[in-house]
Amino acid sequence: MNRFQQTLTAHGLRLTRGKAATLQVNVGRLCNLACRHCHLEAGPGRDEVMSRATMDEVVSLARRLSFNVIDVTGGAPELIPGIESFLARLAPLAPRLMLRTNLILLAEGNEELLAICRRHRVVLVASLPSTNKGQTEAQRGSGILTQSIGVLQKLNNLGYGKADSGLELYLVSNPSGAFLPVDQCAAERKFRADLARKWGIEITGLFTFANVPLGRFKSWLKDSGNYEAYMAKLVHSFNPATLQGLMCRTLISVSWDGLLYDCDFNLAAGLPYSGEPVHVSTVTELPEGVAVMTDEYCFACTAGSGFT
Repeated sequence: MNRFQQTLTAHGLRLTRGKAATLQVNVGRLCNLACRHCHLEAGPGRDEVMSRATMDEVVSLARRLSFNVIDVTGGAPELIPGIESFLARLAPLAPRLMLRTNLILLAEGNEELLAICRRHRVVLVASLPSTNKGQTEAQRGSGILTQSIGVLQKLNNLGYGKADSGLELYLVSNPSGAFLPVDQCAAERKFRADLARKWGIEITGLFTFANVPLGRFKSWLKDSGNYEAYMAKLVHSFNPATLQGLMCRTLISVSWDGLLYDCDFNLAAGLPYSGEPVHVSTVTELPEGVAVMTDEYCFACTAGSGFT
């Protein structure tokens, strides 16, 4: 029994699946950036990419089962061949379709993708660690803040993030070091004020999440001597009230090779749904009450306000 499971047991809690409402699709580890906090270790040299055949299976799953949200993530989904048609086919199959982006690839040369996103009212969820240049570039590389701001201005010009446009634009901020995120409401107020004052940018909202000690972030923690202290901080910040709303209870994650996981973090750790490999092509139901697979890194999702 891992330490997270021991903590649940000590609180008299069980983590089980409810009704699956969100289909998350990880289309691959290929990315134009190699961010320090990336739990998937995504980057330019990765060759894990979802095939068109697997995309077909995902579309079939979305037709067989009813989801409220379909969430397409990576890596950088913009780099995946066939992503435009994939989004267009998924859009009618759920009330809400989301696309994760690191913004940089939307700068130029992706007009077809942007047109499809606007046509289908795809919700854009963009990663931006901070409005501070030093903090952002420490995590993501030189010049990234300037490029990101340019793309946000472009998206605003297309209507994204503007009130009453129907085009939602959210930012996601992760801490740049071995510490927990600040209060989300306070962070959103600061982001909104900074973006508006400095660059005239509007957003729909902001999410703040703790970095999960997996992949490249775990390696950085260990190399910098911060791993044990960071884990202790997560364990100490365990909040049992977050359990009911954890995303793994109502989300199913499909990897680029078509295998199922309770969440993207279990995908990164190779911890499959129900403990055994299950391929998307074989799924006819996602029953409630099935135990969610856990490990020590799950403390990151239950620290403070939680990862919902």
